[in-house]
Amino acid sequence: MKPIITASELVSESAGARPPVLLDVRWQLGGPPGLPAYEAGHIPGAVYVDLDAELAGPPGSGGRHPLPDVAAFGAAMRRAGVSADTPVVVYDGGLGWGAARAWWLLRWSGHADVRVLDGGLAAWTAEGHALSQETPLPRPGDFAPKPGALGLLDADEAAALARSGLLLDARAGERYRGEVEPIDPVAGHIPGAVSAPTTENVDEEGRFLPAETLAARFSALGARADGAVGVYCGSGVSAAHQVLALEIAGFPAALYAGSWSEWSHDPSRPVATGPDPA
Repeated sequence: MKPIITASELVSESAGARPPVLLDVRWQLGGPPGLPAYEAGHIPGAVYVDLDAELAGPPGSGGRHPLPDVAAFGAAMRRAGVSADTPVVVYDGGLGWGAARAWWLLRWSGHADVRVLDGGLAAWTAEGHALSQETPLPRPGDFAPKPGALGLLDADEAAALARSGLLLDARAGERYRGEVEPIDPVAGHIPGAVSAPTTENVDEEGRFLPAETLAARFSALGARADGAVGVYCGSGVSAAHQVLALEIAGFPAALYAGSWSEWSHDPSRPVATGPDPA
């Protein structure tokens, strides 16, 4: 099953026998909050999910967006109407990063049928579909997380993968090179990691490039069908979008959830700068 869905496919499935649960995960680094935008207009039936509060734990030594407590995440998903046997479609209003974080967490914790709306809310409105200001009251779901369905790396495993396999840095190139660092205390990248900005996986409208184009991109970066691939970013959000792009391309990948915000807060960990991985 493809991990993405088009707006027209979503319309068709929503009118069918097994309509998906819709989750609105609007989020932007540094704000503004997504709830006011949701209240101003969302896909009919969609439930708002707060990335900072429900898709991440409190910031700290594990990074700015560490994984949420599994029990709390499961409770949030059940409140949103997610059940184990019900399809789920997630979307956001921008780059797709928030939606991808929800997709990754649900897939990692064992939900088998989760897709991201390709192009997000902009794709929905571009096709002329209506928005709603009505807040739904979903029937509670029965989803019980069982973590481990997708690969997850800690800091040491990410460092080892950078040496023995392929570790992709999904941040902007200037942050990878250490030229700027607007958020975290140290600029640069994990030694051995390869620069692969996640923004290069989508077209100008925010839709994913064709699978064969993505496969060619990741192959050129060193991905192999029989090789291990991992991804990190600033705090494990845009990296989830890169894991999604890799899945579209046919390359399973693990997420370093703590990402640079965890790595850079530990002064004992090495830092590389410049355009070369080492």
